[in-house]
Amino acid sequence: IGLLRKQKKYGLVWEDKPEDVEERLREELPVLVEDSGKAIISEEADAPNHILIEGDNLEALTALAYTHEGRIDVIYIDPPYNTGNKDFVYNDEFVDKEDSYRHSKWLSFIAKRLRIAKRLLSDRGVIFISIDDNEQAQLKLLCDEVFGNDNKIGVLPTIMNLKGNQDEFGFAGCHEYTIVYSKKKDSCNIGQLEIDEEKLDDWLQDEIGYYKKGATLKRTGTDAPREKRPYCYFPILVSKRNHHIRSIEKEEYKKIFNPTERTFDDLYVDYIVNKYRELGYDVILPIVNGIKASWRWGFDTVCKDRNEIIVIGESESISLYKKQRPELGDLPTKKAKSILYRAQYSSGNGTAQLKSLKLENAFSNPKPVDLIMDLCQVGSCKTSTILDFFAGSGTTLHATMQLNAEDGGQRKCILVTNNENGICENVTYERNKWVINGYTTPKGEAVPGLKANTLRYYRTGFISRDRTPRNMRALVAASTDLLCIKNDIYREAKLAGRNIHPKIARFFEEGGRSMLIIYDERAISAIVEILETVEQGKEKIKVYVFSASSYAYDDEFEEVADKVQLCALPDAIYQAYRKVLPKRRPKSLPEAMEEVGQSNNPENSMFNFTDEEAEA
Repeated sequence: IGLLRKQKKYGLVWEDKPEDVEERLREELPVLVEDSGKAIISEEADAPNHILIEGDNLEALTALAYTHEGRIDVIYIDPPYNTGNKDFVYNDEFVDKEDSYRHSKWLSFIAKRLRIAKRLLSDRGVIFISIDDNEQAQLKLLCDEVFGNDNKIGVLPTIMNLKGNQDEFGFAGCHEYTIVYSKKKDSCNIGQLEIDEEKLDDWLQDEIGYYKKGATLKRTGTDAPREKRPYCYFPILVSKRNHHIRSIEKEEYKKIFNPTERTFDDLYVDYIVNKYRELGYDVILPIVNGIKASWRWGFDTVCKDRNEIIVIGESESISLYKKQRPELGDLPTKKAKSILYRAQYSSGNGTAQLKSLKLENAFSNPKPVDLIMDLCQVGSCKTSTILDFFAGSGTTLHATMQLNAEDGGQRKCILVTNNENGICENVTYERNKWVINGYTTPKGEAVPGLKANTLRYYRTGFISRDRTPRNMRALVAASTDLLCIKNDIYREAKLAGRNIHPKIARFFEEGGRSMLIIYDERAISAIVEILETVEQGKEKIKVYVFSASSYAYDDEFEEVADKVQLCALPDAIYQAYRKVLPKRRPKSLPEAMEEVGQSNNPENSMFNFTDEEAEA
């Protein structure tokens, strides 16, 4: 009975299936190691740094839990659809339609990753997931659990093949789904899409920009009667000569309604109407079906924004409307519809885009760039960080760079994919290398590169989870690339013009921001003396220092406390990983004793270098 009471009463239930990569993470901590030979560095100083990670996405997400927790604005993923047709590999084996645990394996696989993904999202963050009917229902329930049903934004049919797949039974399938959830719906801001160029003819232009006829200025509905909004009942003047709007005098407006007696002076209104008609104006009152109503705008707003009113008709038939302005940028925009469709979203377009890069046979069913661009446009701002941890052919980075090129954004993109069949090196990387550098299509057309982008290539590495002195120092030494990613600082420099042995400390400086990593705590006093000669910058130097505990040697840095921001490593990494790593299995007593013996061996210290090296 006790077990039954603990079980879920409603929702999604499946049998969790252990995953090999999860078992590895019980014993090892992931780190990221850069392959600098694959770096594509832009010559433009403010070029965004994009990151491509080769490795299992559960391992990479764990590493990103330290570098990017709460910092991702948009996640887009296109996970395996689990069709049973060799599209989903679990523990190095394809999951086929006959597997009785087919759905449990898929849910075990995706749930672990979505829970970390939620941690990575910022408060305004949103996740878009492409899926088809095989797992759509299960995924929606899973997202309700992970993100909360209150944070659901939509389950959007997405037309990928307007002609329909004639091979499907009963109905020719033409759509997939895009599932959309937010981290916190109250903080989420879903943007709008630019309208197509051919629809710009529906808009007019004035000295401010584009506009078209919006809502009528007369209020309608239950709040319309002037008794409900007495201060919004007054005449508006329209010049007979040029249809320009003018207001009555403020003193005249004040005499229309008596707030003490809650009455209207209709005789005085008649006087105002006759006065301004004799002066050559059409005088418009908010009267709806013979009932004296109210305007949507108050008197002061009409005075201030009179150029935002459209006049339609003549004399007794004049109607007033608000100008509807674009909400984003200079061009008109529209709210995305709950069914996503544009001709450019065709799955054939995704294939054609890879074909133009001579990669059409390297990856099946790539998503089209236009679809991902539109999702990024509605989900991000111009400085957002975008993550795709099922990167596949790399469409998301391609779309991010293209969107930046079109709207002047500085979005950064992080891609994660394994290198099964060479996909990361030979497809994901190659595609975006050509997009950055430029390429020639099979038809001989030259496509200029999006050169204002930097791409860095990383692989996952591992350090034992055992907190021995050797492993702790090894983790700090291996964390350099993680810290560069976390702080978006990659350029190594001299500290106050001084060379420091790289086994003792390394200093990075870029764009007015700086970072110092101290691997050997014995050098702190000497480094503090150097820091005392450094001029105070706008931002403090982020100092990461090895410590066997959470103490970051605050007392030793007291003389330069105004210049530095301290962080103890590896404790900060352990704390971040602890939130997402699977629990370790208990060790036997002999195993534990063996580890203790190893940890006390001085030869295990990575800082067992010579006195000459230390002095250098």
